[in-house]
Amino acid sequence: MSAKESLGYYEPKKHKPWFDEGCSKLLDQRKQAKLQWIQDPSKLNGDNLNNIRCETSRHIRKKKREYLKGKIDELAMNSKNKNIRDLYRGINDFKRGYQPSSNLVKDENGDLLADSHNILNRQRKYFSQLLNVHRVSDVRQTEIDTAEPLVPDPSPLEVESAITKLKRYISPGSDQILAKLIQAGGKILCSKIHKLINSIWNKEKLSDHGKVSTIVPVNKKGDKTDCSNYRQISLSNAYKILPNILLSRLSPYIDEIIWDHQ
Repeated sequence: MSAKESLGYYEPKKHKPWFDEGCSKLLDQRKQAKLQWIQDPSKLNGDNLNNIRCETSRHIRKKKREYLKGKIDELAMNSKNKNIRDLYRGINDFKRGYQPSSNLVKDENGDLLADSHNILNRQRKYFSQLLNVHRVSDVRQTEIDTAEPLVPDPSPLEVESAITKLKRYISPGSDQILAKLIQAGGKILCSKIHKLINSIWNKEKLSDHGKVSTIVPVNKKGDKTDCSNYRQISLSNAYKILPNILLSRLSPYIDEIIWDHQ
């Protein structure tokens, strides 16, 4: 059974979660009452419109208060249970409020692009130039003597440690595999991943799926229409296990490789 069949898709939260069916019905009634009053501005229709307006306002205020009280109780519970991540996330949501996303992007000349196809092409071109930087050929190469001339295959313990280091709150990539699903796979999944990584290690070649990841632009600060104000993150949880193993093996040699000014 796939993750899609067992868990389904995550529905994004609305920016007005307190808005329910009752609010929608009252707004429709208010709209109809206003149309009746416009067509026949009698005292009866005017009084009916005012009554529905007052009822709609009371209901919406009540729903807002109930929602805010629930959020405050949730923050208090997170604070009591030492759930720091959700506590600060809730506080930041209150401070920032609703942040609408920008659907416009500037091109190389500073002109705004509104068409989704042109926006995707602009972002693809920008991140392609950013990620595929040509290396300077005359940089001094440093040879590092290691204590292990023969590099062993990744061990099951290394694979298990790399899986543990996966960030649980990162969205899945094109494979739609969440990090917490991999971590919940236990020894059986860890053993299969270990065999796959050893196969890649010995062949020295990634599969076609391993070369594909989803690049997501995340706004750092400043103008949201400027591509240079975004940083890119790569989403591919399953194929981050091997880089985690490589990082763990290279970390002891960082001080020897990287100069002081870096």
